[in-house]
Amino acid sequence: MINWIGIAAINMAVAVALGAFGAHGLKNLVSVQQLEWWHTATLYLFVHALGLLLVGLLMQLKYTTQTTAWLLQIGIVIFAGSLYAMALGAPRWFGAITPIGGVLMIGGWLWLAFSAFRLGHSIR
Repeated sequence: MINWIGIAAINMAVAVALGAFGAHGLKNLVSVQQLEWWHTATLYLFVHALGLLLVGLLMQLKYTTQTTAWLLQIGIVIFAGSLYAMALGAPRWFGAITPIGGVLMIGGWLWLAFSAFRLGHSIR
């Protein structure tokens, strides 16, 4: 089985590094719009990396399956990756794939809900 807790930790480290790079390295090199894309990508990367950490723990407790983690991780890469690419100069049409990542992240959270209800776990 994949170590999703380790992958989540790597995602969080990448989020910190890319956030710092955006705040310090890109500040005077790109437009305000590009910085906003960078900030949004970093925010979603960080939030979903924390969520992936939780999902990794929940998988160990048999509250969900790897499907949740895969949906979140692929969504993170597509959503944040496309925004980072545009912030670094990729054409704006490249942003057309950003919603695909968002839909995958939403799907990951819905799969977690489905799994929790299906598996019948509750916190006591």
